[in-house]
Amino acid sequence: MAKGKGTFFKDFKAFITKGNVIDMAVGVVIGGSFGKIVTGLVNYIINPFVGIFLKSGSLDSVKTVIVKGVEAQEAVLNEAGEVVTPAVEAVAEVAILWGTWAQTIIDFLITAFCIFVVLRIIMAVKRRAERKEIEEAEKKAAEEKAAADKAAAEAAVAAAAVAEKQARLDESVLKQEALLEEIKELLKNK
Repeated sequence: MAKGKGTFFKDFKAFITKGNVIDMAVGVVIGGSFGKIVTGLVNYIINPFVGIFLKSGSLDSVKTVIVKGVEAQEAVLNEAGEVVTPAVEAVAEVAILWGTWAQTIIDFLITAFCIFVVLRIIMAVKRRAERKEIEEAEKKAAEEKAAADKAAAEAAVAAAAVAEKQARLDESVLKQEALLEEIKELLKNK
């Protein structure tokens, strides 16, 4: 049992210390902070600006009331202790909050746009780095091909020189054989 616990905690430690998990945690923290920045931008800058054009003065206050809310009231008694106005229980307002929904959509659009811009920049940098690596690999391959072509050309030249030398040697051997034949003929005739 103790062996299993040790393995469990070792595995958990290995999982937590992996770069991906740490990167993800940093991303969540930064994303949360970024979300607060975007919400602040919408609530404190965009909403008041839009409110200039609305009668209610705020995008957040745009709503359609379905059931009007009522505040709780205590019973009102007259001097004789008789109930003049009965007590009223509080009723919560039921409304469709169009303005709040619009703010959420604006938050989403701003966040999506910012993420799009950041990812586009990251992808451009990544493509540039990959292009540079590809160009370096192509340059290295071209240099290796040039070196191989040069070596092949040198080998061809060397092979041609060997072949020429062999041809001269063969020709010399043939001439020597012919000369020997002539000498034999001369010796026979004498």
